[in-house]
Amino acid sequence: MSKGIIVLEEGWPFMEAGVTKLHRILEELPEPAFESVQYMNLYTTIYNMCVQKPPHDFSQQLYDKYRGVIDDYNKQTVLPAIRKKHGEYMLRELVKRWANHKVLVRWLSRFFDYLDRYFVPRRNLLTLNSVGLTSFRDLVYQEIQSNAKDAVLELIHKEREGEQIDRSLLKNVIDVYCENGMGEMVKYEEDFESFLLQDSASYYSRKASKWSQEDSCPDYMRKAEECLKLEKERVTNYLHSTTEPKLLGKVQNELLVVVAKQLIENEQSGCRALLRDDKMDDLSRMYKLYQPILQGLDPVADLFKQHVTAEGNALIKQAADAATNQDASAGGVQDHVLVRKEIELHDKYMVYVDECFQKHSLFHKALKEAFEVFCNKTVAGVSSAEILATYCDNILKTKGGSEKLSEEVTEITLEKVVKLLVYISDKDLFAEFYRKKQARRLLFDRSGNDEHERSILTKLKELLGGQFTSKMEGMVTDITLAKEQQTNFADYLSASLTTKLGIDLTVTVLTTGFWPSYKTSDLNLPIEMVNCVEAFKTFYGTITKHRRLSWIYSLGTCHISGKFDKKSLELVVSTYQAAVLLLFNNAERLSYTEMLEQLNLSHEDLVRLLHSLSCGKYKILIKEPMSRTISKTDTFEFNSKFTDKMRRIRVPLPPMDERKKVVEDVDKDRRYAIDAALVRIMKSRKVLGHQQLVSECVEHLSKMFKPDIKMIKKRIEDLISRDYLERDSENPNTFKYVA
Repeated sequence: MSKGIIVLEEGWPFMEAGVTKLHRILEELPEPAFESVQYMNLYTTIYNMCVQKPPHDFSQQLYDKYRGVIDDYNKQTVLPAIRKKHGEYMLRELVKRWANHKVLVRWLSRFFDYLDRYFVPRRNLLTLNSVGLTSFRDLVYQEIQSNAKDAVLELIHKEREGEQIDRSLLKNVIDVYCENGMGEMVKYEEDFESFLLQDSASYYSRKASKWSQEDSCPDYMRKAEECLKLEKERVTNYLHSTTEPKLLGKVQNELLVVVAKQLIENEQSGCRALLRDDKMDDLSRMYKLYQPILQGLDPVADLFKQHVTAEGNALIKQAADAATNQDASAGGVQDHVLVRKEIELHDKYMVYVDECFQKHSLFHKALKEAFEVFCNKTVAGVSSAEILATYCDNILKTKGGSEKLSEEVTEITLEKVVKLLVYISDKDLFAEFYRKKQARRLLFDRSGNDEHERSILTKLKELLGGQFTSKMEGMVTDITLAKEQQTNFADYLSASLTTKLGIDLTVTVLTTGFWPSYKTSDLNLPIEMVNCVEAFKTFYGTITKHRRLSWIYSLGTCHISGKFDKKSLELVVSTYQAAVLLLFNNAERLSYTEMLEQLNLSHEDLVRLLHSLSCGKYKILIKEPMSRTISKTDTFEFNSKFTDKMRRIRVPLPPMDERKKVVEDVDKDRRYAIDAALVRIMKSRKVLGHQQLVSECVEHLSKMFKPDIKMIKKRIEDLISRDYLERDSENPNTFKYVA
C-alpha cells in the first residue's frame, strides 16, 4: 500500500485479498502459507487506517468489517457444510469447522490487533476474539447444537450397548458445547448435559427393570458396579468433569435407589441371604454401592442388626434349652459355652464391620444395638451379668477352670469378655457378682495367675473408670499384703518362747470396705482354735493399735486329721465343719441340741453343717435315725469305720444361693446412686421439670445400669419427704432444690 492517506475503498480490498487467502487455506484449497511480509503488510494497513486523523480514521468501519467477514464465512461456508451431513459425519464436520473458526478468529485478530489494543478498550466494545466466538455461537451453534446433541447421545447409547465409538470425536464435540458458553457452563448444561442426564435415567431405568427380574442380587450388583465404573470412565474420556456427580447420581438412583427395597430385601439372594451364607465379597460390594447414597446404607445396617440379633437370640435359646434339659445340680446354665459362642459371634461380625463395611459408624451402632438386645436377656433365670462374671471366674481360676487356656489365649479372651461387657446394661450387677467370685478365688487361693487378675482390672478400669474397679483392686492389694503379714507372723511365732500353737495357722487380714459383706456369728470355737486367734491378736497388736479385727469364720478352711479304723485321712473342711467335728474328740455321741448349745450357731447354719457331714458324699458322722433331713431330735456319732481311697478329701458344704443377696445389695446401691444423681442434677440446675429431671437422671446413670423409671419417681418422692427437693407451688411437675 502507498504511504499517505488510505481511504476505505482502497484499503479494504487489499484486506479482503488477505481474508480470501485465509479462507482458502482453511478450506484446504491450493494456497501457499502466509509469509511474514504479507502478514506485516496486512497488519500495517489496518494500523494506518486506524491512526489517520478524522475523517480518515476508519476504526469503527474496520471493526464492523471484521464482524461482517466472520458472519459471512459462517453463513456462506460453515453452515452449508454442516447442514448437508448427518449423525457422526455431521459431528466430525462440526468439530472441524469449530477448529477452523478458532484459527480464523486467531489470524484475523492478529491482523486487526490494533483495534483490540486501543479502539475496543476506549469504546468499551467486545474484543475481537469475543466477536468471533459470538458469531459462531449465534449463527452456527444455535442451529446445530440440538442435532449434535442427538447424535452424541446416539453414540453414547451405542457405547453403553458395547459398540466401539470414537471417543476423541465426542470429547471434541463436548468442547464445542463448553467453549460456546463463553467462559460459563450454561450452554453445556442446558443444551447437552440436561438431556444426557434425562436420557441416562431412562436408559438405566429400563436396565434396572430388566435385570431386577432376571438376576440375583449379587449378579445385579456386579452389573451396577460395572455400569458406574463405565460412566466414570465416560466422564474421564469425553464428558466435562462437573458432570460426574450428576451422572453418577442418576445412575445410582435408577440402578440402586429405585430398586433398593426389592434388591436388598430379596429373600433368596438379598442382604439376609448374603449374611447367612457369609458372602463377604458381595456384602463389601453392597456397601461400596450404597455408601455414596444419602441414607443408602440405612436398610443394609438395619438388616445387619436384625440378622445379628436373630443369631444372638438363637444362642440364648440354645443355652436356655440346654439348661432346662440338664439336671440343675449338674451345673445349670453352661456359662462358658454361651459366653464363648457370644465371643465367637462378636469376633465374626466385627470382621464384617471392619472389612465389609469399612468400620462405618452405622454398622458399629447396628452391632452394638443387636448385642444389647440378646446380651441382656436372662437364661434360665440367670442374668447376663452373672453369666459373664461366672465365665471370667472360670477363666481366672487355677489352670483356667474348665477352659484350660494358654497364657496368651487367656489374655486375649479376657479382652474379648470386657468388650462384651460394653453391651451389658447392668454393669453394676456384673461388678458385684465378679467381686464375689474374685473374693473366693483370692481367699481360697484358686486364682490361676496374679497378672491376669490385674490385667482384667486394668481393662475394666479403662472401660468404666477407677470407681468401678477400686474395690476389686483393693482386694488384690489386701491379698498381697496378707502374704507379707503371714511371713511376719510366722517369724513372730518362731521368735516367741511362750507361744506354741501346735497348729499351722494362716490368717488373711481384709479391709472391710473392699470386700463383699460376709455373715459373721459368735461361734464358740474349740479351745485349740481359741489359742490361735488370741496369738494372732497379740501379734497384730504389735503392728497397729488403730484397727479392730472382726473374725469371719465362714471364710475359714481347716485341714484336720481324722483317725479312722482302717486309716487316717486328712479332711479339708470349713471352720464351722471343723468346729463340729472337734466336738467328737470329747464325746462319742452328741444330740442336735447339745451341739447347738456348745457351738452357739443358728438352727439354719447347724442343719447345713450336719447335712454335709452325715448326709452328703462323705458320711463322717452317723445320724440317727437315718434320713436325708436333719431334725432337732437327731443324734450323731463319729463314724470310725469311714474310709476312702484318697488320702485327702474335701468335704463340701451344700451350695448357698447368693444370687438373691447380690441382687438385693445391688438394688440398695442403686437407690443410693439414684438419690445422689438426682441431688447432683438439682443442685446444679436449681429448678427442673419432672420429665427433664428423669431424663437427665437416666442419662447420668446409664453408664453403669439402666435405672427403672418407677424407682426414680419413688426416689424423687423420698427426697421431697427428706426436704432435699420441693414441688413448685404453681406447677407440681416442677421441682426446686432446697439448699
